[in-house]
Amino acid sequence: MVRFRLWLVAALAAMLAWAPAQAQRAPGLTVMSLNIRYPSADDGANLWEKRRALTIATIRAANPDLIGTQELFQRQGNDVVKALPQYAWFGTDRYGGHANEHMGIFYRRDRLKIVEEGQFWLSEAPDKPGSMSWGIDLPRMVNWATFQTRDGRKFRFYDTHFPHRDQDEGARAQAAMLLAARIAEGPKDLPVILTGDFNTVESSGAHRALTATLADAWLGGAPRHGPAFTFHGFTGEGDRRIDWILTRGFAVERIATVDTHQGAVYPSDHYPVVARVRFER
Repeated sequence: MVRFRLWLVAALAAMLAWAPAQAQRAPGLTVMSLNIRYPSADDGANLWEKRRALTIATIRAANPDLIGTQELFQRQGNDVVKALPQYAWFGTDRYGGHANEHMGIFYRRDRLKIVEEGQFWLSEAPDKPGSMSWGIDLPRMVNWATFQTRDGRKFRFYDTHFPHRDQDEGARAQAAMLLAARIAEGPKDLPVILTGDFNTVESSGAHRALTATLADAWLGGAPRHGPAFTFHGFTGEGDRRIDWILTRGFAVERIATVDTHQGAVYPSDHYPVVARVRFER
């Protein structure tokens, strides 16, 4: 049995599941954004095989309806659904296949069904798999789906991972403008959830481009729990909130940065972000 700060995660799950009676008139969703960290041989105490059980336990305790992941390799996704068979996942990797890092989207099969799905690349040729622009060094992309709840409500979910280098700030702004335009081209009547590792902070041009039409769940005034940073590099210390949950057509009830760990072992080098949201109508 994995022994770690399970009491904290259980308390978090209870907090996220709670909603005032007034809010219960509209159904809600629990959403997680998780840069899961690819299975690197250089991660020492945090090799995937050593943190896999902790990652799975953290997901189980938060009990999300949806998880937008970044840096997911296929075998990691398969490990998660093997341990948590209530979930399925989908998405292509950065080259349009399954050999590299995915922006994999997990969803509860008993609560949600996919109506349609797709992907595009953050480049000047967004429909070309593996395409790159703006001087970036790796292809960056978005996986998305329209989901339907058991009571028939539909919404659009997007998941992404922006360029990571310091010199990519301009590229991140370009990627954000492209992503915002693609969201705007989607169905106007559908609520939207966007998760991602944006590799930049809330004072950036990328954040401004996206929050022109979407709301940052962390900044909306809902009760918050946990650190105000997300990237910690397997140290538990950091100063940058680069993992966001953004919404349109949802009210945010609770949001938390989940700082679970077992000694020096963490679920990832990023803290997961978990929000409880409800449909505004």
